[in-house]
Amino acid sequence: MSFNDYLQQCQQQVQRALPTMLGSAGSEFSDADAGQALTRLFEASHYSLMNGGKRVRATLVYATAHALDADIDDNALDSCACAIEMIHAYSLVHDDLPAMDDDALRRGKPTCHIAYDEATAILVGDGLQSRAFELLTELSLPAENCLAMLRLLAAASGPRGMVGGQAIDLANVNRQLDLATLQTMHQLKTGALIRAAIGLAALASNASAQQRQQLDNYGQAIGLAFQVQDDILDIEGDTAILGKTQGADQSLNKPTFPALLGLDGAKALAQQLHEQALTALQDFGPGADALRQLSNYIIERRH
Repeated sequence: MSFNDYLQQCQQQVQRALPTMLGSAGSEFSDADAGQALTRLFEASHYSLMNGGKRVRATLVYATAHALDADIDDNALDSCACAIEMIHAYSLVHDDLPAMDDDALRRGKPTCHIAYDEATAILVGDGLQSRAFELLTELSLPAENCLAMLRLLAAASGPRGMVGGQAIDLANVNRQLDLATLQTMHQLKTGALIRAAIGLAALASNASAQQRQQLDNYGQAIGLAFQVQDDILDIEGDTAILGKTQGADQSLNKPTFPALLGLDGAKALAQQLHEQALTALQDFGPGADALRQLSNYIIERRH
């Protein structure tokens, strides 16, 4: 199977699982049928969650389990993949809000607060975040594994991870950053959730401590590479292909790797990080080839 076929297969697998994992409108906390009252919220949640995307984080879940030759059922992997994608979708819904990046376009479609309204978008993000953690409590895995997975996802998506990175980002619009601060910002904002996707699969697969560390080293490298390439695409990409407004970061004068290192310097950094990712996987066999190819895909993608 080619890597493009593998990527498409992973995308299709998580796309099939997401609507079921999200659930339907209704509530066990209501004496009456709350479905009709919750219809708009669930429709907006479905709209935001199913709005395409590369599903890189979900693919990392499946590819990590494959690298470990894990004896784990698809439902458990789907739950991990969906939990990661729900956290990611919530972050994008909130990221697009007027108080944040104020974007009207996401993956070629109106952002949630444009398609619905700002209050609904806030609640959609809150709901997707909560459902992600609930999914991990439903896994048929040893309790200590589930607890470690919950802890990892909470840390990676919270103030020491993704939320913290977003706070650093917003605090530094129209300000110059040094390379160390810029790198820290993106290690938290983008990299933490990518590392969590790998870590969830490793914990679900009962990987050894050494394997988890090696896989985390890989995740650390590709997590930063992902953002470096995003910054490059903000300059070189096309709005029609990107599915979001090209040049948005430049127009907001946001700190980026090309702004600090120059375009050629940013491309060199992406390649260096790719090589670090491959080195981290040197003890893994052919089963990790999808992870290796995914690292290359991250720095070669055009959207």
